Parts: sequence; C-alpha cells; structure tokens
Amino acid sequence: MNRINKTNRSGGFFVLAMAVAVVVAFLWTPAHATPSTGKLALVGAIVVDVNTGILIRGQNILIDDGRIVSISAGAPPPGTRIVYAFGKYVVPGYNDMHAHALDSYPNPSGALALMLANGVTGFRQMSGSDAFLQQRRDGQLPIGPDAPALLAMPGDFLTPLNAAIAEMALPVMQAQQAAGADFIKVGLVSRDVLFAVIDEGKRLNIPVAGHVPPTVDVVAAAQRGMTSIEHIGPSDGLLVACSSQRDALRAELDALPPFGSLPVNPPERILVNPAIETTPDETRRRQIIVTTFDEARCRAAARQFVAAGNWQVPTLIRLKTAQLADSLEFSTDPNLIYMPPDVVALWFSVTRDFVNQVPREARMLLRQDYALSLRAVKLLDEEGVKLLAGSDVSGGWEVPGFSLHQEFEELARAGLSPLRILQMTTRDAAEFLGRSATMGSVAPGRNADLVLLDANPTVSVANLSRIAGVVRAGRYYSAAELALLKLRVAAGRGYLQ
Repeated sequence: MNRINKTNRSGGFFVLAMAVAVVVAFLWTPAHATPSTGKLALVGAIVVDVNTGILIRGQNILIDDGRIVSISAGAPPPGTRIVYAFGKYVVPGYNDMHAHALDSYPNPSGALALMLANGVTGFRQMSGSDAFLQQRRDGQLPIGPDAPALLAMPGDFLTPLNAAIAEMALPVMQAQQAAGADFIKVGLVSRDVLFAVIDEGKRLNIPVAGHVPPTVDVVAAAQRGMTSIEHIGPSDGLLVACSSQRDALRAELDALPPFGSLPVNPPERILVNPAIETTPDETRRRQIIVTTFDEARCRAAARQFVAAGNWQVPTLIRLKTAQLADSLEFSTDPNLIYMPPDVVALWFSVTRDFVNQVPREARMLLRQDYALSLRAVKLLDEEGVKLLAGSDVSGGWEVPGFSLHQEFEELARAGLSPLRILQMTTRDAAEFLGRSATMGSVAPGRNADLVLLDANPTVSVANLSRIAGVVRAGRYYSAAELALLKLRVAAGRGYLQ
C-alpha cells in the first residue's frame, strides 16, 4: 500500500505539471487548431499509404460531413477551416480490436476519452449483453462525443452458465443475432459445444470469436470455421501446437474436464490476472512446452490458419501483464494516474497474490512462455496469418488507450515491422469488419478518422505514439485538446470531468 500512496503522491505532481503544459499549449495554439465539425482541410500533410508505406507529401486533405472528400495539392475551397499539417504524417485512425471499454467501469467516459487521446478512433467491444444491445438499438449507449466509434459488439459471453450443452447454446446464439449482435463471443465451453456453435454461426452467417478452451486444439477450431481466435489460445493453445510433444500434450489436455477445475480466487481477481490460478499441472505442461518448442510445427500450424481464413488477435500486452505481472514497468507506470484509485489498488493487491500464490519457478516459466509467444507471433506473421491489434483493455495494469501503444511495442519486440503493425490496427481491421470501402486508409470516401503524427510511422514503432492531432468523424482535436482530455480524466480520478 505504501507504493500505492507513493504513486498517488507523484501523480499529484504529474497532474499539476500537465495542467501547466495544457495552459501553455492553449496559449500557443492558433485559433484554427480548435476542434471543428464543419468543412475542414489538413493542409500540407504527408499522407501515408498503409498498403505500401509510400509517403505522399504536400497534400491537402479536404473533409466534410465526417468524410474525406478529396486529397490533392490544390487549394481548399473558400470557407474551409484550415489546419496546417506541414511536416505531419497522416494515417488512418487506430482500432483496438479487442477491448472491454464499455463494461469496465460504472462510467466508461474516462476510458473512451483516453482511447481517443491516444489516436484510437474505433474499437471492437468484446463483452456485450442484452442490455448493451438494447441500448445500442435505442441510441443510449454510454458513449459521448469524445470517444472512438463502437465497431462491433456481441451479446452475452457463451460459458457453461448459458451454453453447457449445444441445446442451450444454439437458442442463445439465435436470440443474440436477432437482438443485433455483430458476432458470438465464446469462452470456456466443451469441444462439442464449441464446434456446434461454430457450425451454427456459419448457418446464421454470424462470426464466432473468442477463446479456444484448453480441451480443444486451436488449429482444429480454426479449421472448423472460428472467425477470430483471441490471445493466441489462450492457455498456451498455440504453443501446444508448436511443441514437438504436441500429440502427448493434446491427449492430456483433451482428457481434462470440459469446464476446468473450480477456481481458487474470486472471479474479479481472476479477471485482473488469470495467471494467479496457475496450477502445478499447468506448470509441468508449461515446462514441456518451453523445452520442446518446434519452429517447423509452428509454421505448419500457421499455414493451416491461413488455409482456414482464420484471424488471430494476439493481445500480447494482455499476456505480458498477466504472466509478467510483477515487473516493475507496470507498478511504476506513470499512466496509472489516469485510473480510479480503487482499480489501481486492486491491481496491486492481485499482483501480491500472484507473487505469493504462484511459486517462483512457475513465474520464471511464465516469462519463458511469454518469450515463446513473441516468437510464435513472428512466425504467424511470416507465414501470412491474418493478424489484428488488440490490447484486451482493461485487464490488470492496462490503462485505456495507452495499452494499444503497449501492444504496438510488444508486436515490435516480436519482430514485426512498424508498417506491418500500422496495417494491423488500420487496414486489416477494416478488412476484418468488411468495411474497407469506408475505413482503414486515407482516401476519398473514407471516414474522416485520422491520426496526425510528428514523425514517420514506417521508420519506428515509437513514432505511432508521437501524436500531433486526431480527427474523429470529421472533428479535429489538436495536441492541446488531446492533452486537456487526458487532464480531465486524471482530475476526475479515472472519469471524464
């Protein structure tokens, strides 16, 4: 608790410093850089072609009614609000394709504002409900103007509570589709239920996404038709497929109870860090996985994902914050100032449990396991597997918005190029959603969801975080406006004030 208090004290200085910075920024920001929703032109911009990485300099991007009207070197028409973007690199807005922004807090305004301030203009909500679907139909979702767009959302998570057998699961799926769910989210169900759900999803023409249970081979789930697999499994699902002892491991896992063992910790603590539930049997299997990693088998699995048309959402930062939860980089993160104090206190408490409940040898294996996850993601990319950038915000030690940039950094550590990472969060997100005609590139006719950067994003992944401005649905936010959004969240102790 002393560390929490220390964090809060340093956070006070941080808020004061930020307040001074914002005041100075506003004094030096010209009037033309204030938010706008009318006709807008970004003048002199460097447009980044996310397909090729080619830079097109000296472009004027004309925006009207939330859409890109034209891109040329010609002068904007009279009456257009001008934003000078000389030397700024313009890319499509970032999309966090695995997020829990709407249901993580009683009021999600702060989380959504932080996401927008970090260049996130769209997100796939991975946890829905009948209530959320009804609110969306009624236009009453708790999403204010300073927020990214909700790109997709499921109904209730399929678990043994509502999908213990196929006869339970299929009517639930049908009701969710009728209520407007964009996809079906599946979790810890049996093999028979998972395959029945995937088959029904194909019949209903609704995607099935989520977790592959430990008792199911991830390759088999993809081949059956699972649209997207989150967390590369989870539960070492992909790494089992990459082991030279795959058959023996699969035989052992296939024999496990379909719903796993009873948890030791309360659900709210497991959600913060599932690794606190690490068992001796899992540690024993993990030792085998770590010592028998086989690149050839991993590549073979990747090629099967490609053949199946499967998408993978690695959420590396979520794996890292769980498996390496005791790393100082998380407990000393200055961005904790943006989170509600009770949430931060919970993260510290669960991390203490992680250290006390999981033996040191098991925690060391978790670190080795994570290093293998990085290698596996690199192999997936090299073999052409379709990948999406998602952070799984808000798990433990994940601050909304910032968490997606942490995911960028982990993807770079895995060996992916800056351009490839940019594609995953822009172009590929649009392809996955079937919306390439309206999002995912800087081109006429596309939604005016854009990020202005101070440096070339194809040179260094760090440059994806050097945000000079954001355009969301045609509204321009200067760097000062974005700083103010962050300050309002910090001042509101995690909520937008």
